[in-house]
This record gives sequence, C-alpha cells and structure tokens, in this order.
Amino acid sequence: MSVVAIDFIPMTVADLEWVAAQDRLLYPFPWSQQNFIDSMVAGYGCWTLFEDGQRAGYAVLMMVLDEAHILNISVCQARQGCGLGGRMLQHLGDVARAAGATQIFLEVRPSNEAALALYKKVGFEMIGRRKGYYPALNGREDAVVMRHLL
Repeated sequence: MSVVAIDFIPMTVADLEWVAAQDRLLYPFPWSQQNFIDSMVAGYGCWTLFEDGQRAGYAVLMMVLDEAHILNISVCQARQGCGLGGRMLQHLGDVARAAGATQIFLEVRPSNEAALALYKKVGFEMIGRRKGYYPALNGREDAVVMRHLL
C-alpha cells in the first residue's frame, strides 16, 4: 500500500482560478473568485489541500480573538468520501488552536447531510439556527450553526 502525501499549503493567487471553479462545481450559490481574494487580503487563513501534489480541496478560516470561524471548507467531488474533509477539519483546528482559539464555529445547510454527519463525527455540536441564511433555488435555506471546543 502506497503512502499518500497530504499537504496544506497557504492559498496563492495561482490557486484562485481552480478554487473558484471547484466552488462553482460544488455549490448552486458559489463564492466568486473575488470572495477568495477578499479573504486572502483580509488575512484570513486560506488553505489549499494537496493530495499527492494535486489540488483536492480548500478552506477559509477567520480568527476573531479566541474564536475561529470556518467560512468555507470544500473537497473536490472526485475526492469526497475519502477522509479528506476530516483531515482538513483537523488541520483547521490545529491552526486555530495555535492562534489561541478555544472554539471553532461554522454554518452548514441542513440539506447537506454528508457535511453534517462529518462535523458531528469530529465533535461539532449544533448550537443554533440562522433563519433564511443561505440563498436557495426556492427562496432561502436556514443554516445550522455548529461549534467545536478546542
């Protein structure tokens, strides 16, 4: 069995076209390339996940005092279900903890059952709901707010 190299590299301008294209493939209401640029300019932790040298995912993490907030976390479709989402969550938790965070938050669509299951599996707990948070094909969709203590 061969060892797969997993690397988390700070997102660069060279990644942006791929990241924005993946977001368009994954979501009906994707982030724009400008959203990712704005996150980088704001100093958020923007990461590209590489698996054996190939881009396989990305994430954006915002730090505010002792709290971290995952703004975007995505694994490309071909690599979903292979454990990379859990590896990214571990990485983001490590980064947040090293920056002094004591808890990490995220929002997720209730219709995203796979993501909800993963977040629960790694220790996130539902702490609330944001009504009409996300755009949806038939109006708006709530967000489930989740927290994980670090």
